[in-house]
Amino acid sequence: MSATPLLELRGIDKSFGPVQVLRDVAFAAHAGEVTALVGDNGAGKSTLVKCISGIHPTDSGEFLFDGRPVSINSPRDAAALGIEVVYQDLALCDNLDIVQNMFLGREKRSGIVLDEPTMEQMAAETLAGLSVRTVKSLRQHVASLSGGQRQTVAIAKAVLWNSKLVILDEPTAALGVAQTAQVLELVRRLADNGLAVVLISHNMNDVFAVSDRIAALYLGQMVAQVKTTDITHSQVVELITAGRSGNLGLGAEPGSNGTGAAPADPTPGAVR
Repeated sequence: MSATPLLELRGIDKSFGPVQVLRDVAFAAHAGEVTALVGDNGAGKSTLVKCISGIHPTDSGEFLFDGRPVSINSPRDAAALGIEVVYQDLALCDNLDIVQNMFLGREKRSGIVLDEPTMEQMAAETLAGLSVRTVKSLRQHVASLSGGQRQTVAIAKAVLWNSKLVILDEPTAALGVAQTAQVLELVRRLADNGLAVVLISHNMNDVFAVSDRIAALYLGQMVAQVKTTDITHSQVVELITAGRSGNLGLGAEPGSNGTGAAPADPTPGAVR
């Protein structure tokens, strides 16, 4: 792993009218690692992800990608850098097959005709590169797939375009035990293949199973970003629910509040 984060955020602020959702947020994601982004409902996780993906403009702060300052003003800017997001609803079309879903909006053409053989080959190579063998046919309609298979297709769609950073929003929500294990194995494989992975999850078992680092948001502030091996389950819960953990030891990254100190009092109207 490089000492330089693939993605680094510094001093990110975001408000919607009088409501301040993010305040002075610092965040880093490293290539080859899974960073779990945790926080209670209303902590600002979704807003932070939408700022990273270019959906919401930030009020202040800076983005660095691979050590260089960048501007992300639209989803197109994020995609050009290699940032892809797999949202909880997956954004798949049930009436289309796997190949059609993976290339939806980015179809390959040969003249005016769709280049089906090339798309099918690229889809097959992507799934093979992720060691996905649970799909019987690339021409299956997504409606016929299980929840775990659908999540796999959505993740494969995200990495098809030479992505460098993949953000996964609750990828194991509503999945059974076997399907959850399948998806977590794929998440780990993405990082092992050199991608930076940001995993948003409320499931602490999933977080500790696959993550290398844990970043905790509380009332719009990043209260800690630590190595998973330097923190316990109960300490993460304390950070999520109280914004502090009095017995959290060393291990926080520079610039993060990893010593257990409480964040500043939220401004009036801050999201809770």
